[in-house]
Amino acid sequence: MPKNKDRRAVLISRFSALGDVAMTLPAVYDACAANPDVSFYYLTRHHPAQVFINPPANLTMAAVNLDNYRGVAGMWRLAKALRKRYGITDYVDLHDVLRTKMLRVFMRLAGVRVSRLHKGRRARKELTRRENKVLVQLKPMPERYRDVFYRAGIALASDFDTLWGRGKGDPADFASVAASRRPGEHWIAVAPFARHRGKIYPIAGLERVIEHFDRKPDHRIFIFGFGDEEKATIASMAKRFPSVVNMAEAGLGIAAELSLLSHCDVMLSMDSANMHLASLVGLRTVSVWGATHPYAGFLGWRQRTRDVVQLDMTCRPCSVFGDRPCHRGDWHCLAGITPKMIIERLENP
Repeated sequence: MPKNKDRRAVLISRFSALGDVAMTLPAVYDACAANPDVSFYYLTRHHPAQVFINPPANLTMAAVNLDNYRGVAGMWRLAKALRKRYGITDYVDLHDVLRTKMLRVFMRLAGVRVSRLHKGRRARKELTRRENKVLVQLKPMPERYRDVFYRAGIALASDFDTLWGRGKGDPADFASVAASRRPGEHWIAVAPFARHRGKIYPIAGLERVIEHFDRKPDHRIFIFGFGDEEKATIASMAKRFPSVVNMAEAGLGIAAELSLLSHCDVMLSMDSANMHLASLVGLRTVSVWGATHPYAGFLGWRQRTRDVVQLDMTCRPCSVFGDRPCHRGDWHCLAGITPKMIIERLENP
């Protein structure tokens, strides 16, 4: 319980994957900075909770295993436990899914003030439908997150720059994979994978991009991935290209990887979590988009539209998350992007 029972205690929730939680971080840190006398508690899963590096003094992570809180009864127990432990006065729902809707009901019944995310679901459907698309830029998700705080009557600062204020991570964090950096050496981070097929650039094309930079002097390429198949792919590239560092086998952990990213010159990423992680450390990211589109609002925080690599196709976007089958059957939205297009964008800041 907060020491002062009259103190405002705000519960924030987002249960989704690492990248989605990372997108909320600038708004959350700015809310904490603007309200030093308010206690904030962030409710999420254990894995994405690791992204909250150097949190404000008034922010506490409330990481939970959702398997312990299944169904309506589970959410009721969780809501009760959170109110008892933290003295919650306000609930800011940054997810708006079934679980958080249940939490909202139970919090509201207990007299807790509630504010929720407005996702713009109708506009998303109009953007991704096959016929008569409404191809317009929707409000970016980082702005939608800030709007939830405003509706809750919580002011936000505009202070967040990187996870380390205006600085970078400690090089000692990643010394095991990059013990030294030669003067003038150019570091490129590459994150070639994503959760869904509709977001992944063909590996054959990616290897041509890697080969181009591998031939250049004073270039080092850090390739990130997870899972057996991804590890095998990265290991193959590391064997072929001397400048490649296999980050899938490094086992550094999220904090050290973020520290490394803060020292890179540019990242090549899909529409994936890595783009959002790069945003938290101020790293310029060239992002490749296939079935999805930046118009849906998921471009990385402070990333530039000029660094987006994509094709103009009447069928794009066909989904918000890249999880639908290809209407054409050939994934031309990705296969049609040439390595040259990616290389030119990487080489022209």
